[in-house]
Amino acid sequence: MIGKIISHYKILEKLGEGGMGVVYKAEDTKLKRTVALKFLPRGLTYDADAKERFIQEARAAAALNAPNICIIHEIDEADGQSFIVMEYIDGQSLREKTESGRLEIEDVVDIAIQIAEGLREAHENDIVHRDIKSANIMVTVKGQTKIMDFGLAKLAGQTRLTREGTTIGTVAYMSPEQAGGEEVDLRTDIWSLGVVMYEMITGQMPFKGEYEQVAIYSIMNKDPKPMPEYRTDVPLKLEKIVRKALAKNRDERYQHMDEILTELKLLKKELKTPAGFQLRKAVADEFRRKQFKRISILLVFVLLVALGYFLLRPYVFKQALDSRPKHIAVISFTNQTGEEEYDYLREVIPNLLIETSLQIKTKRRKLPGINTHHGK
Repeated sequence: MIGKIISHYKILEKLGEGGMGVVYKAEDTKLKRTVALKFLPRGLTYDADAKERFIQEARAAAALNAPNICIIHEIDEADGQSFIVMEYIDGQSLREKTESGRLEIEDVVDIAIQIAEGLREAHENDIVHRDIKSANIMVTVKGQTKIMDFGLAKLAGQTRLTREGTTIGTVAYMSPEQAGGEEVDLRTDIWSLGVVMYEMITGQMPFKGEYEQVAIYSIMNKDPKPMPEYRTDVPLKLEKIVRKALAKNRDERYQHMDEILTELKLLKKELKTPAGFQLRKAVADEFRRKQFKRISILLVFVLLVALGYFLLRPYVFKQALDSRPKHIAVISFTNQTGEEEYDYLREVIPNLLIETSLQIKTKRRKLPGINTHHGK
C-alpha cells in the first residue's frame, strides 16, 4: 500500500491496525495536507454488519464538533474498499504515553477533563462510544487530547449492530453491564473513563486476568487495589472520583458527564493552589506513616515469635525430659496502636506461640534416648 494513490490520497506509511480497521498516513494531493485514512480490513469487506459499523463510525464522529474528538473529513470507497479520511494527529496514544513513564497528577486530571468534554459532546448527540480505552485516545505534541474510533458507537434510534446478549468493546475497559451483555447507556463510557484514569495514575489496569473470563469475573466481583498502594501523591478527592466512576452499580456512578467534569475542574483548581500542594503532601505523609506503622508491627510480630521460640525452647526441652506434668501459660496481647485493622494479632500471636511450643515439644520427644511416654 505504501506509495499507492487511492482516489487523490497518496499512502505514506502505516500507522496502526485494530479489529475494525487499518490506518495509514497519507497526503491529500488536492489540498496538500497530511491526513489519516482508515480502511475496513479486507477480510470484512463482504461482511455487511462490519461495513455498516464502519460507515456508522464516520457518521457518528462527523456529527460531532468538538476540539477533543478526531475530525472526520469524508468517507469514500475505492477498488472495493471503504475508507474514512480523518485528521492526522501528530502525537502518541495515551497507552504509549502511559507506558513511557508515570504521568504527573496535574497531567492526569487535565487529560481526563479533555476526554470527559469530548464524551459530553457525544452524549449530548445521543452517541455512546462504548470502546473508550487508552489506545483510542491520542495526545498531540501540544497536549491536546483527541478521542478516536467511533466504530463501536451506538446511535440512539439506530438498528443495533450486535446481537442481544453479546459483548462489544475491549474487555479490560468494559463496564459490568457491558461485560454481561446488557443494554448500555452513557454511564458505560463513564466507567471506561474511570478505568483510563486509574491506568494513567497507577500504570496498572484496575481489573486484570490472563483470560477474558478471569478479567470479566474481576470486573463483576472485585474491587481494584487502592491507588495509593502504587503511588503516594494521589489526592483523596481524585481517588474518590475514580472510585465513584468505577461503581459496579451504574446507578451509583456519575449519571452524566457534567457531574464528573465539575469535580475534575474543581480538583484542577485546587491542585494549582498552595493549599492543594499541602493537601497532596499531607496525603503522601499519611500514607508513609501508615506504611511505617505496618512494617514496624510486622517486625515486632516476627521478633515476638523468634523471642518466644528461644525462650520457650529450654522449658519445653526440660519438660520433655521430666516425667512430671508442667504447663506454660501464654497470656493474651492488647492492640495499643489505636487501629482496628491490627486487632486480629491479639489472637494470632498467642496461637502462634502455643503452636511453636508444641512443635518444639514434639521434636524433643522424638530425640534418641528420651522417654516419650510421660512428658507433657
